[in-house]
Amino acid sequence: MEFLIIAALLVLAFIAWQLWRAKQFTQFKQYLEQEIKPLVFIHVHDTLVETRCETFPNTPAHIDATKYYWAQYKVRILQYALEHEILDIEALKAQGKFRFCQHLFHVEQDKLHHFEQHSDENKKSA
Repeated sequence: MEFLIIAALLVLAFIAWQLWRAKQFTQFKQYLEQEIKPLVFIHVHDTLVETRCETFPNTPAHIDATKYYWAQYKVRILQYALEHEILDIEALKAQGKFRFCQHLFHVEQDKLHHFEQHSDENKKSA
């Protein structure tokens, strides 16, 4: 009988611990939405305005579409912020948020943006 009580308490403790971890992850996603997303929008806007030219007019419609694309999923907000050094990996580790980044990348890996990597050989042959 005591074994069943101890097992039930262990199961309840495990479930409570999982709930606490899930709440922390949800808070991390809210952090991305509330604090990092506005910084990403500012960076997108400034970058597109600075790179206007005849070939790439970067009109307000282009800027809005780009903002929509990057903000559509939390993982893209995080990816853009890391790629353009809005967020620093070392700072995330210091804040204890690095594990949440890894989890978000795993959970939403099908929504990641795939950057094209050009090697020096491709540039020379062009």
